[in-house]
Amino acid sequence: MSKYTGGCAHVHVTASAEPIDNHECHCNVCKSVTKQQHTHVAFFNYGDVTVDHPEKIKRVPFNAQNPDGPLEICLCAECGAALMLDDKQKRIRVAVPNVMGYDDAAFPKATYHAFWDETKGYAKPADGRPVYDSLRPEFRWPAGA
Repeated sequence: MSKYTGGCAHVHVTASAEPIDNHECHCNVCKSVTKQQHTHVAFFNYGDVTVDHPEKIKRVPFNAQNPDGPLEICLCAECGAALMLDDKQKRIRVAVPNVMGYDDAAFPKATYHAFWDETKGYAKPADGRPVYDSLRPEFRWPAGA
């Protein structure tokens, strides 16, 4: 059963479960990639996200400052659309709903703010959700494959 679908006309990405983490990300890498001050990000267990045409995916490092890091941006080789973040360690797959072809309104609202840093020059979020300088303290990375 599909809970969430995204992607583009050439590659469809499907999540079959709820996110294991769902936050507004304030990290510099997300800012650089999305050009947004903060970005709604949903982590899924790796096996809960499937792709119908993996042969049509072009992979690029998520963090240009750490090109050997574990996350890669998956792009459609035909149209260049951002599809998902893929974890080389096979722990998670990541959706950025408003950038990766999902219906952002269909996703659960982000439950907290992650990677907020007072040196970034804007006010601390005051929408009632917790604000952390990293992921929420109780988050545990799933085991990889």
